[in-house]
Amino acid sequence: MQRRERSKTPKQPLQVHHKNQTDLSAWRKGGRTDLEKSAQNHQSLNDQKNDSNQDSLEQALSYFEKIQDHVSLKKNSVLQKHLTTVERIALQRGLPPEGFDVLLNVALSGKLADTVNTRLLKSLIPASVIPETSVVSSVSWLCVSKCSANIQLLFLRWLITVFDFIDHKEQIHALYGFFFSFLQDEKMCPYVCHLLYLLTRKENVKPFRIRRLLDLQAKMGMQSYLQALLSLYKLYRPELVTITLPGKMKTYFRNSEGPWKAAINTVRRRNQENSPLSQTLFLGTAQPQSRKRKWNTHLMIPASSRNKNNLEGDREKNSIDLYSTNESFPVEKLQTFSQLLQNIHHLEFPSQMGSVLTNPLLLHYMNCIKDESIYLRLYYWMGQTLQEECTWCVADNNRYEEEFKDFLETVYKTECFLQEGFSSCEEFLYKSLPLWDGFCCRSQILKLVSWIPLSSFSEMKSHLYDPLAQLFFTSSLYFKCSVLESLKELLQNWLNWHMIHLDSEFDSQVHSSNTTLSGLVNVVAELIHFVGRISTVALHLENNSTFLLYFILDFYETVCDMYLKYSLPLLIMPPAGVFYPALLSMDSVSLNQLCYIMYRYRTNLVAAKENELSKKKILQFRFSSQTYQEYNQYTVAMVGCLWTSSAFQKDVHPQGLCMDDELLKKTTVQEFKTSFNIVYHPAMMGYAVLFLQQAWPDDATFNFSLIKGKKWNWYLEYLYAQGLKGLKVFIESSINRVSRASHSKAGNVQV
Repeated sequence: MQRRERSKTPKQPLQVHHKNQTDLSAWRKGGRTDLEKSAQNHQSLNDQKNDSNQDSLEQALSYFEKIQDHVSLKKNSVLQKHLTTVERIALQRGLPPEGFDVLLNVALSGKLADTVNTRLLKSLIPASVIPETSVVSSVSWLCVSKCSANIQLLFLRWLITVFDFIDHKEQIHALYGFFFSFLQDEKMCPYVCHLLYLLTRKENVKPFRIRRLLDLQAKMGMQSYLQALLSLYKLYRPELVTITLPGKMKTYFRNSEGPWKAAINTVRRRNQENSPLSQTLFLGTAQPQSRKRKWNTHLMIPASSRNKNNLEGDREKNSIDLYSTNESFPVEKLQTFSQLLQNIHHLEFPSQMGSVLTNPLLLHYMNCIKDESIYLRLYYWMGQTLQEECTWCVADNNRYEEEFKDFLETVYKTECFLQEGFSSCEEFLYKSLPLWDGFCCRSQILKLVSWIPLSSFSEMKSHLYDPLAQLFFTSSLYFKCSVLESLKELLQNWLNWHMIHLDSEFDSQVHSSNTTLSGLVNVVAELIHFVGRISTVALHLENNSTFLLYFILDFYETVCDMYLKYSLPLLIMPPAGVFYPALLSMDSVSLNQLCYIMYRYRTNLVAAKENELSKKKILQFRFSSQTYQEYNQYTVAMVGCLWTSSAFQKDVHPQGLCMDDELLKKTTVQEFKTSFNIVYHPAMMGYAVLFLQQAWPDDATFNFSLIKGKKWNWYLEYLYAQGLKGLKVFIESSINRVSRASHSKAGNVQV
């Protein structure tokens, strides 16, 4: 404000006569006034426009409310005018709560032609909430069969789409039996099952309803919508539903959202941009955002009270009375962790489960109370959303890529919070990865890959490994590193899951055979072998890139410690195509990393051997002799390179460094035997030069042959001081145990 005042009244106004030159002070003063006037005029025009629209809508509602007899659309300009008004205002800013009772009654009463009724139902776009009384009143029209079957079907689809916008649901829940009776209609059955799926509570599961569903299934066959409702019934009353049902279904229900989905989100976005106060109608998210797509609608918990004042009044009630009630506790009133603890056994979850993803309190509830009905509802909602909104699987969705990224990020954060992956995400990845270009939503997709639940190898090979490998080999270096990082996190998540469930008993109905110890060992082993294969090829493709090698070795840092750190009886050595590029790397970080990995392999193998020899318990799994043999071969190669300068003679690995002396002489390298010890190794030569400069500052010849005997030990201490801890633990654990004589001999090698 002070700057503005000084600019308005300068001490010495500048006299300017050039037309193209502008006085900044005058611009600030005049410009702001013009902008303010323009904003005021614009606001005034908007107010006038809104008043006009309000009057037009009131006239239209009054007209439809007074209709008594059948009215034809043809040559009826008044009906056409008011119908157009309702459609226009509904698509612009949505309909107010009081408009639904009028329009639903006239659309379902049969007084108008189906063409008009269809247009009215498609115009029922809520601006805020939908009164429950309007829905109950409209349902009563279904009893008298005044409207056609097509209109009844359209009404059910609309009711499913706007279910979370209804302010109360107790009276609608009371109509459960009425909706159940519509299952006999084959056309309406899929949508009735969907609605019942949203309404079902434990008290709704009755033996006669189960028998009716089983009869329908025998008549219609294994329909997904019937299986979905039966699965929910079985979760609530497993003693009543004794048949075996599929554990997963890719799609439970047909898409019922029709013309309303995009319109609802467009109206919400426009209303939030124009009036931030409208955001207070939705609770449960810290930062409401304007979004276009379905998932963002369901990520908010709609207020179930009639208006905001009722919500505020409920919050002001005595908390003791609120907590002591035996009735269900609505989630929109859940604000604090203490409320969660006091109401955890009678918490009523939202019927549409998308709002759970952004509510930490509800996620805490899911962690504490293993309610399978909640997971089933969430599985259905998330699976259908991912399938319908994938930007590369569905045409015309590419313009919503940013929104889809945000949704995938939210799903990933939820999986991290719950520390488990969603099976619906697994199915989405298996279905979409063959169509994925490796670029769209890359970060989010690879994050979701890291939370894939345990599956059989055959399923993962065809749906995950094969499509991922095709992209891996044909994509950039950065993509290869990202895939390796994701697979490392996947391995860690599986191992963490194993640690959590190590002492627990597995429920055969919930967990598949892959969650047994043998199943876990097999799946983890196949993952490690897969990473080894693609890493070997990738190093060839990328010319042994140091950056790529870091991610590969980072993966094997987890592998080498599986036995001691995660209690998994499995150790797999890296393939020769990874080990030797790391051993001969020109980067000291890679060599140091390899030394640490080999040290941890040795520690784990020694512990496993001691456990076998102690015979304190019968071991179900034992490491094969091939694992020990391969480790010994690698260790001989490393000692021969770094210490005894005999790798070309003593390396016995089939893909190792063993070469004939005559062949080595043809390389014209004078001292080829010492080319890869800790002095001459390309990754270590820089340290050797620095050591010589400090030990013999006056000698500029860089005579590496001086590093021998006592100087060799000084050089080792110098390397350890430079942070090469991996090299240190490898030498102290492996080389010192070769023999004292060989150590002394190595320390006096003539180089």
